Amino acid sequence: MKPTKFETAIAIIDKKNAEDADTYQVLDLAYPKELLYSQRMTRRLIAFNPSASDALKIAARAQHICRWKIQRNEYPMDRVGYLKWRQKLKMMHAEITGEILQEVGFETQFIERVQKIILKKGIKKNEESQILEDTICLVFLEYYLVAFAAKHTDEKVIDILKKTWVKMSEKGHAAALLIPFSEASLALVKQAIS
Repeated sequence: MKPTKFETAIAIIDKKNAEDADTYQVLDLAYPKELLYSQRMTRRLIAFNPSASDALKIAARAQHICRWKIQRNEYPMDRVGYLKWRQKLKMMHAEITGEILQEVGFETQFIERVQKIILKKGIKKNEESQILEDTICLVFLEYYLVAFAAKHTDEKVIDILKKTWVKMSEKGHAAALLIPFSEASLALVKQAIS
């Protein structure tokens, strides 16, 4: 049986993310960093929101598509530079995803919906954008907080956790509190949300 448009889009997104030269070593396997991230996004989205639409599933899978193509050091290493870099990345992710969906044969309205979710337009008002934001925050907390905390002071980590918490919905907060944090991570999270 021929794969669906949805399955084809996911396969192309995965193929592009598999090109990431930055890898995690797991046993004897070099795992492309953004491919692993996108798969974690999908798993977390399904656990967090089992009834997620195909548009939301594609947006979650493509949220970091080809992220390595725009390096952080291409922008000033300050807050303004960071925000410009993040904005440029979002635009690129939405553009690449749109091209894939067009190639696969999705309608313009569906493509624009996926791009709107990736760009996180109307966060706190658009339910799908908010669910994507919650999923991003949950993936960070579950998989990347420990490594982030190891590179930064507790004050910086607490500040980032506070900013993360503000972006999340009540449902996102409830899901975050179920993550099996290490003792050190839990202490930082508690300080941030108290």
